[in-house]
Amino acid sequence: MNIKTESLSAIEGLEPKRLWRYFAEISSIPRESGNEAMIREYVLSFATAHGIAARVDSTGNVILRKQASKGFEHLPSVALQGHLDMVCVKDEGVVHDFKKDPIVLKRDGDWLKAVGTSLGADNGIAIALIMDIFSDENLQHGPLEAILTITEETGLVGAFGLDPSLVQSRLMVNLDSEEEGIFYIGCAGGIEVDAKVHREYEGIPHGYVAWKMSVGGLIGGHSGAEIDKQRANAISCIARGLYALTEQTDVRLVSIDGGTKRNVIPSTCSALFYIPSKMTGQATKIIQKLQQDLAAEYAVSDPGLSLSLTAENGVSSLASSNDQSTAIIKALLVAPHGVDKMSMTIKGLVETSANLAIVKTDDSSFVFESSHRSSIQSSRDQIADKTAVAFSIAKGELHIGNGYPSWTPNPSSRLAQLCKAVWEKQYGTPAVITAIHAGLECGIINSLVSNMDSVSVGPNLRGVHSTAEACSVSSTAKVADFIRTLLVSL
Repeated sequence: MNIKTESLSAIEGLEPKRLWRYFAEISSIPRESGNEAMIREYVLSFATAHGIAARVDSTGNVILRKQASKGFEHLPSVALQGHLDMVCVKDEGVVHDFKKDPIVLKRDGDWLKAVGTSLGADNGIAIALIMDIFSDENLQHGPLEAILTITEETGLVGAFGLDPSLVQSRLMVNLDSEEEGIFYIGCAGGIEVDAKVHREYEGIPHGYVAWKMSVGGLIGGHSGAEIDKQRANAISCIARGLYALTEQTDVRLVSIDGGTKRNVIPSTCSALFYIPSKMTGQATKIIQKLQQDLAAEYAVSDPGLSLSLTAENGVSSLASSNDQSTAIIKALLVAPHGVDKMSMTIKGLVETSANLAIVKTDDSSFVFESSHRSSIQSSRDQIADKTAVAFSIAKGELHIGNGYPSWTPNPSSRLAQLCKAVWEKQYGTPAVITAIHAGLECGIINSLVSNMDSVSVGPNLRGVHSTAEACSVSSTAKVADFIRTLLVSL
């Protein structure tokens, strides 16, 4: 196991000791979405070593099953659920190959973080919690299952492909939440809208010069759980800058690239383009003014925001036509991003949102990718239609798909009420039962496994899907103890 010395130092002295050792081992294994083979083999090896029954379904999900402790056979079977993959992002300038390099852990007080990359506590902490519980020979419990899915972060692929015949439990505790003491009984559904715009090349007119506009210093974050933070979208910022230039002069796009993952608020974006050399002074003033405006608008959410304009040499002898460049800029300018509606039934909950996630350029086309969430399907589809109309400005080939259902809250859930009672008795602090504006796998699994009663819980995490991701050590210990108590309270 290729655990870095720094990672071992980071978990030294942490409790529960076994749990954090598992997490360090998990962190040493590459597991970006779509690359789960090694982490799957690790889990299967763990099962073999501990005499735990394990199955892999045709999709690649892992189902573990452990018999009840003697005298606890009468308790209902409970499934603990999480996903094997993680979102992989890194800071600019960091050399890290997510296909082979381990995540390097570091400790900052009560918080465990990664060096220069995302941490992967979403959802590696679920795997560690499950392994810690399944390997605890002193724990008394009823029948246990674990459902570990693949490729959750890029389309909930594992949940959609889960073989329900392998699942015996009708109680499920999803371990993919990010706030202790908050028990989720519902989540948003989602849908994706993409477009491809084929390049219309023209030669660069005489007297034009190349420029690069870049935005950085943004926080980004999870496009569901953190969309309410109203953080800046790097693609939208670049679109504003380019549009401001088109109102004054001819702009010829060479490329525009930003965003990393569909479910991550884009934190960086840059565009290469040509404008007439005589507009250099005015263009500089326009972008300087926009930098000031954006800094004021996002002073609270993104205090490090920076927008720059730099001269480039020898970029390309061809660029998109002025008409196509303008159409692409307009499409990105009006494409929805952020909160669209707040829930009128659950206070403080985002009902509907959009994330303008990715724009990228290759030799033949511009590609746009976006995602949309809502707890109401008609609202989900309506915000997706808005994005499709925006992308149509650029005459893109549209693709709308990968829709997944919302998880309709059930306030009378017996499992949720039990979780609340156990938490409040154990810790003496109020527990909250609510819903979340993110795509949890519970809604899909519930639709496949009849009569499943589900709740989602988890320790305090922050900055997930970013290099600022952090996991609270003390909160993880509390959640680990809570699950143990819950299992014998059924």
